[in-house]
Amino acid sequence: MQRITIAPDYEISRVIRGGWQLAGGHGAIDGDSAVEDMIAFADAGITTFDCADIYTGVEELIGRFRVTYGNLRGQEALSRIRVHTKFVPDLAVLPRISKAYVEGVIDTSRKRLNLDCLDLVQFHWWAYDIQGWLQTAGWLKELHEAGKIGQISGTNFDTEHVQAIIGSGVPFTSLQLQYSLLDRRPEKRMVALSQEKSFALLCYGTVAGGFLGDRWLGQSEPEHPLENRSLTKYKLIIDDFGGWDLFQALLSTLRRIADRHGTDIATIASTAMLTKPGVAAVIVGARNRDHLRSNLAIADTALSQGDMAEIDAILAQSKPLDGDVYALERDREGRHGSIMKYNLNKGEQK
Repeated sequence: MQRITIAPDYEISRVIRGGWQLAGGHGAIDGDSAVEDMIAFADAGITTFDCADIYTGVEELIGRFRVTYGNLRGQEALSRIRVHTKFVPDLAVLPRISKAYVEGVIDTSRKRLNLDCLDLVQFHWWAYDIQGWLQTAGWLKELHEAGKIGQISGTNFDTEHVQAIIGSGVPFTSLQLQYSLLDRRPEKRMVALSQEKSFALLCYGTVAGGFLGDRWLGQSEPEHPLENRSLTKYKLIIDDFGGWDLFQALLSTLRRIADRHGTDIATIASTAMLTKPGVAAVIVGARNRDHLRSNLAIADTALSQGDMAEIDAILAQSKPLDGDVYALERDREGRHGSIMKYNLNKGEQK
């Protein structure tokens, strides 16, 4: 597994195990099996795990995994494990947010994850029209200085607001953002800023909730309602990208490339993102270890210039998605924003 340094003395695997599919709403989870799956990922070299305070039960599961892994493999092996969580204050809390609230949620994550100092915290703010986001970033910096947070990062902020956070003196290690062959909004401005200010891009959505996979090749366009909110979300992206026919052309192209490399469509779709400037890692959602081999192949597959040229020829026919990073999703009355859930944080509100 390839590894990359994104801050001094801070190294991660270039494939990150996502935790959203272990949260509520994705079916029953057996805790013991989930921990065994995480051990398999870590042993295979995928040593970085992504979660959030709003992913119900996931921080606790990763905390169990950390304790178990240290007991089984020793402290040196445990030291290579990185856990990236998020701080996502509820929309309803934003107008009255306080440092005590922020610290309370961070302390809850520390307890759940069995970490005195959180490895990396990704800050999200639902609504720019509600003041407080820059002050809250400053409070996270104070918690960093107090030894409760290692790396400060963001998730789903646009270019203007990332510039403001960095400009205020907050150390900024990375930005988690939606970035895929279907959604190239980061290429408008964010990629250039990440290179200028030396922060890493961590990509989610690289397989579009499963749409960028062999299951959908040659299939008729699905009708609403789709089976889960993730598919609903990414079907909207496909519509904006250029529609189902162009999407099928992209899948066919990815399948030809996958055949040449002896792998699958999803692997090629994620591998392609690792070739992009500024991208340090891709986040793969996984309920278990069923796709571990293909997850490992993401970093092992070397795409040629010809492979990328074939992909680019299809992408050239697509329509650019509107706005900067996460702008569509921030319109709470719009097609993309109306399916979001804005009040999921169960942290202690003080």
